[in-house]
Amino acid sequence: MEKVSAIVAIYKSEKFLPKLLDSIIEQTWENLEILLIDDGSPDNSGTICDEYALQDKRIRVIHKKNGGACEARNVGLNEATGDYILVIDGDDWLERDYVEYLMNLIHKTGAEMAMTDNIFTTRDRKQIDSDKIEIWTSEEAFCNIIYPKIPIGPWNKIYKTSLLRDNHIDFNRPWSGEGLYFSSMAAQYSNCVGIGHRKIYNYRLNNANSGLTDYNIVMGTNALMNIKYIKDHRKINSKRTEYACNWHIWKNYGYTLFLIIATNSVSENNALYKECIHNIHTMLTDVLFHSELGLKTKIKMLVQGVAPVWWAKRDFIKQQIASAVDIIIHLSRLRDKSRKTMAITEVVGIKNGEIELNPLYEFKEDENSTMDKVSGRLVRTGNPLKNDYKLKLSGIKTAI
Repeated sequence: MEKVSAIVAIYKSEKFLPKLLDSIIEQTWENLEILLIDDGSPDNSGTICDEYALQDKRIRVIHKKNGGACEARNVGLNEATGDYILVIDGDDWLERDYVEYLMNLIHKTGAEMAMTDNIFTTRDRKQIDSDKIEIWTSEEAFCNIIYPKIPIGPWNKIYKTSLLRDNHIDFNRPWSGEGLYFSSMAAQYSNCVGIGHRKIYNYRLNNANSGLTDYNIVMGTNALMNIKYIKDHRKINSKRTEYACNWHIWKNYGYTLFLIIATNSVSENNALYKECIHNIHTMLTDVLFHSELGLKTKIKMLVQGVAPVWWAKRDFIKQQIASAVDIIIHLSRLRDKSRKTMAITEVVGIKNGEIELNPLYEFKEDENSTMDKVSGRLVRTGNPLKNDYKLKLSGIKTAI
């Protein structure tokens, strides 16, 4: 049984650490090295790590001065002694067979890197219906990460240690999107990439409806810097990888424009504002014709490319609605002039640029209903409430 090193960069995670560490300790794959990098946490995270290390000899805690997640992960990469490496976020948690599943992909495909293209989130708890193992070429994996058609973070993936060290792949790009850089570079250098589809990683959305978050334009400019660096330093210098990078650059110009609109700072960032609009217009034809995306997505791209400012304002308004509204109650006047509640729907958040709704109750007419008199009641759809964190904060443990 090969040794697997699990690297966890930790900063101010005391609230979530026990659940994460329990999920690592309880893995079905027992030959683990668990590296907990305490990145100068001002809370009790470091103490919690030390307490767990006393209980399990596989755990090694490294305390360091705060330097950010990238620096902490790099410490873990340098200290790891395993044959394979996992990079895990400090506020998430794992399914019990997380390591075993990824190692099974490695064994069955002969790949130096493997990943699953699905994850659980605190909003999405449904497992996929079926699973199959695939083998992607390095070029295919790179493009699917760049578009992205799969979660881009490093945490749903496993890497052969020699793959990373022989090709000097680390987190030394300390800007927004460091996971995109790390994963896409590893994919290019891997002999191939093993792919599974089952959800084994739980990604915590701390603010499920994050439309009211503090927008930061630096996130947009850093994301642009990151993808341009990736494009300029590709190992696979093909038209296919070039087109994928061009699409991501175009998308990040749209994202940066959105941030300028969201922060109401056009005058302060006028040159960047004009640069974004210019590139969204001029790059549109290339990304429409050459990107490997579906027709529905390309229609949206066309609208965004023609009217980028309107599109950015539209996205901002949708995020504000999604963050401000939790439940929609639909009232309607029916044929007998009565007014009834027709549906109760949860506003889940934003997904793929659209407001995601979760129907909870729907009005159903019963056998007593006639053309002159409507009779019926609200019936549960069977969908669970996805965002139940406000109920839990209020002391209500049973979801609707």
